[in-house]
Amino acid sequence: MSTANMKDVKRRIKSVESTMQITKAMQLVASSKLRRAKERALAAQPFFAALYDTMSDISNDPAFTSIYTKKKVLRSTLFVVIAGDRGLAGGFNSNVLKLAAQKITELTDKKEKVSVICVGRKSVEFCEKRGFDIVARYPQVAESLSIVDAEDIADEIIEQFRCGYYDQVDMIYTTFVSALSQVPVAVEVLPVKDISTGLRHRSLIEYDPSPEEVFDGLIPQYLTGLIYAAVVDSFASEQAARRTAMENASDNAEEMIENLSLLYNRARQAMITQELTEISSASLRDE
Repeated sequence: MSTANMKDVKRRIKSVESTMQITKAMQLVASSKLRRAKERALAAQPFFAALYDTMSDISNDPAFTSIYTKKKVLRSTLFVVIAGDRGLAGGFNSNVLKLAAQKITELTDKKEKVSVICVGRKSVEFCEKRGFDIVARYPQVAESLSIVDAEDIADEIIEQFRCGYYDQVDMIYTTFVSALSQVPVAVEVLPVKDISTGLRHRSLIEYDPSPEEVFDGLIPQYLTGLIYAAVVDSFASEQAARRTAMENASDNAEEMIENLSLLYNRARQAMITQELTEISSASLRDE
């Protein structure tokens, strides 16, 4: 290996070392954000669990009916597609957006109307590129999403559902299973499925003015909780996927540095050996 080639190898080693510093830093940042996202999700669980129990108790009444539980003939569907705001997260974005494209295509092939609410910059870019009917865009909200922000999204969905613009609302996002596993899922949000369990029975609690009105009044909070939980869950999944991707990138960079260093040292040793041989040969000729 020539001196010029050795300089190229040394330059490449420095370049890979710089890249590894970046990937390690991104890995640490993703770990920190993942921990905070999991804390946010756990903090919201008790309130929404109590809300779910109340709605289950109301819907157990045999005489209960609500506009939010009636099954309609499916003519139009609204999808809430939640993805990340940044890349470098392995297959996180591509997996959830592939699922969204599949669900949307299935309905459009049946000549049904499909609209999309995009949450996350990657979701916005994906849907715009494919010409989907986007009714609202929410980029760069996942990391700082509050209950008030989720409530604004929920109110918009409920208003359009009540007015009959959509017969069904589905939410597509990535759920956090573990630090190494994140699964894209599609969940039917409206109309609300039968959340009662077992045989229906009249509730022991009296609701004023009526169970139906109390149930309908809880729907905004219920949907707000679903959206908030999904966005936080998706954000945690994004950070876990990015941490794993950056960890793998750091390991690959370290392995590449070792291989390049070995190549450089071998070439350097070969040059030293060659120079010593030439010096020895010249000395012998002089004698």
